[in-house]
Amino acid sequence: MRDTTIARNYAETLLVLATRAKDLRGWGKMLTDVATAMREQPALRLFLESPRVSTAKKSEVIGKAFTDRMPRLMLRFIQQLILNRRQMLIPAIAEEYLNLVDEAEGRIHARVTVAKETDDADRDAIAAHLSRMFGKEVVPHLTVDPSIMGGVVIHVGDTVLDGSVRKRLASLRRRMLRGA
Repeated sequence: MRDTTIARNYAETLLVLATRAKDLRGWGKMLTDVATAMREQPALRLFLESPRVSTAKKSEVIGKAFTDRMPRLMLRFIQQLILNRRQMLIPAIAEEYLNLVDEAEGRIHARVTVAKETDDADRDAIAAHLSRMFGKEVVPHLTVDPSIMGGVVIHVGDTVLDGSVRKRLASLRRRMLRGA
């Protein structure tokens, strides 16, 4: 819980810097790329985790590696994370930052469960319908679950909209058993 709060605070700071630079998405991509490299490159992760390597040395190496690849303020932000010994929070900071960008741009994400694979036209129709429904741009993340038999189940934050055939049949069954 504490790490999430710390990550959110750093993400908010980065959002301010990225807003000044007028490149919210670009800065998010840079931070996500660093987080991905940390997950996929064991040598980088071990280097950043190692207590034997001083924070000054880590900051120097990262500075040399990224000087020509990212804006100076972004590099200084990452170096400050290292100096504050928060470099292992970069993946969490990246996630929180992308959430803040979505919030700033009026975008929400929805987990949508369907019974069978859908084509692009259906995905676009689902996104358009959900966007009208919630009054914001909705990015649907589709998963297939044949057990719902038909319809859709939508999760947006804490809200669950279950329009599945499975739920309708269960409801019909309950009403029929009550009436008997």
